Amino acid sequence: MKQQICIFTGARPNFVKVAPLIRTINRNDECSYQLVYAGREDDPTLEPSLFSDLEMPRPDVFLGVDCENLNELTGRVMAEFEHYLEQHPVDSVIVVDDLASTMAAAIVTKKRGARLAHLVAGTRSFDINMPKEINRLVIDGLSDMLFTAGIGSSSIATREGAELHKIYMVGNILMDQLRYCRDRWQRPACLDGVEDGHYLVFTLNRKALLASEDNLLLMLQAIAREAGSIPVIAPLRGLAAKTVQKLMSQHPEIETAIRIVPSLGYLEFGYLTSRAKGIITDSGNVAEEATFNHVPCITLNSYTEHQETVKQGTNVLVGEDAERLASELHRLLAGDWTTGQLPDRWDGRTAERIVSMLCS
Repeated sequence: MKQQICIFTGARPNFVKVAPLIRTINRNDECSYQLVYAGREDDPTLEPSLFSDLEMPRPDVFLGVDCENLNELTGRVMAEFEHYLEQHPVDSVIVVDDLASTMAAAIVTKKRGARLAHLVAGTRSFDINMPKEINRLVIDGLSDMLFTAGIGSSSIATREGAELHKIYMVGNILMDQLRYCRDRWQRPACLDGVEDGHYLVFTLNRKALLASEDNLLLMLQAIAREAGSIPVIAPLRGLAAKTVQKLMSQHPEIETAIRIVPSLGYLEFGYLTSRAKGIITDSGNVAEEATFNHVPCITLNSYTEHQETVKQGTNVLVGEDAERLASELHRLLAGDWTTGQLPDRWDGRTAERIVSMLCS
């Protein structure tokens, strides 16, 4: 009898990580799946191009939960996901990353007696005041299978008491998707008139950075000052776009240097980052992609859940310090940057390992 697997997703970035799983399951005669999304069917972040770019179907089930309060969201997802499992018995549930909805699905899965697998397990900031850190601890503590991206994450899971037979270092599944799509990248219109390799990319999303406008202004001024005549392409959305536009309108020198462009589809964004001279970001996923593409990357954070991007890759952490940002950006533009190498098991076969273990 086929193994019945539920793949649970809670936000847009999760789909990039589950697309390789779906392709692999579809080639396997021993298991089948349903894809469940915590949010609404008309979620504006799930534009049709996302699924066509990833070459994957839309979710089979939308739980329809949409609220800002994390505790309310957790409770509503638990109720809706329990109702789903009552109607669709499964052998395994695989949850992705560290959202409140992910934790909710993990709790319900264990209460229902199904096997729980956590994709991208063992990631820690070691800051218990971060809601996501609590989610990570709960999900990993409940999981029957912890799929880790590297040795560091496996070591964390071991130190926290996870039994060795539950930990599987499968590699970084983002690399499966990057390898699958890199011949399909699409040059975005925002690069018209701009030569490949002669621009910077700037992305921003962290609420802590957006909340401190005075410090954000210092960082934007540092970027504008160091970039000089080199274009800085900033595909921003939502609050990030509004906040940066507000500061730019008050400081023309920033507006001259930084070009805010509409958010891009997956294939266009992949082209943009893979051909950049350098990247400034607060996203761990973007930093991982930069390491894969051997593109210098400055991360606006004091930690990363994926230390291999710093130890082996092209990533440098500057926290929220505008002076350090300026110093590292100056070094980047001068060509004085460490040449990175690909960490272990970034080979594009992570999904194969996961599906093999789930179906065995």
